[in-house]
Amino acid sequence: MKKLFLSTIEDALKQSRVTIKGYYRQRIIVESKADASPVTEADRMVESQIRHIISQRHPDHSIIGEEHGTHHNLADYTWVIDPIDGTKSFISGMPTFGTLIGITHHQQPKIGVIDMPMLDERWIGTIDENTTFNGEICSASNVQQLAQATLYCTEPSMFNATQLDKFEQLSDSVYLHRFGGDCYNYGLLASGQIDLVVEGSLHYYDIMALIPVIEGAGGVITDWQGEKLQDGWDGLVIAAATPELHQAALNVLNQC
Repeated sequence: MKKLFLSTIEDALKQSRVTIKGYYRQRIIVESKADASPVTEADRMVESQIRHIISQRHPDHSIIGEEHGTHHNLADYTWVIDPIDGTKSFISGMPTFGTLIGITHHQQPKIGVIDMPMLDERWIGTIDENTTFNGEICSASNVQQLAQATLYCTEPSMFNATQLDKFEQLSDSVYLHRFGGDCYNYGLLASGQIDLVVEGSLHYYDIMALIPVIEGAGGVITDWQGEKLQDGWDGLVIAAATPELHQAALNVLNQC
C-alpha cells in the first residue's frame, strides 16, 4: 500500500513541478481570500492536478485541500494537500515555497511529503520509518538546550499579541532566531539544519504532511501544550529536534 501511495505522490509532484515552474517569476494575478491571504491561478491549478491524479487512482479516498475544500469526507484514507505552501514567497520570486501532500488513516497521519520544486529537494516521511531527503535517510540534530538552538518562524504576524510576547521570550532564550521559510523550515529541521520551529495560525492542510517528516527524523511536533496536532486545534505549532529541546521550549511558552 505504501509503495502505491508513494507512486501516486511521485506522479502528482512530477506534474505539479512542471506547472509551478511555468508560473514562477511570471506576472500573474494575485487575489485575496476571505482571510486576506493571497492565492493565485497556480495554487488552484496545481491542487486541481493533484486531486485529479489521486481521484483517478484512489476513487474511494477523501481529499482535503487548501483551495478546493473537502471531497468525500467519510473514507478511511484522506489525502491532505497544500499546493503552494508559502504563496507569499512564490509571488515574491523566493524559492522557499513548497508543495505538501499528506495521507491520514482514520485521521492519523501516516505519510507526508515536503516538495521544494525550485530547489529540487524533497522530504518523505512515513510513520514508524526513517524520513528521507532526496532518497537518503536524514535525521534531526541532537540539540537539547535552548542556548544552542536555532529557531525559525515564517513571520511574526502569525501570532496575536499574547502569543507574540511568548514567542519573543523564547527567541531571547535561543542561540539564533530568524524569520521566513514557510514549510522549508520543517524540512531543514528534519535534516538537522534548524533545531526549533514555532508558529501560529496554521491549518490542517498546512501541517498533516509535516508530522511524519518530523517524527521520522527523530523530532517532535505538537501544539503549544504538548498535545498531538489534529483537526480543530488552535493553530499553534512547535517542532523540535529532540524531546528535551521540545520540553524546554514548552516551558518558556507556558510560563505564567
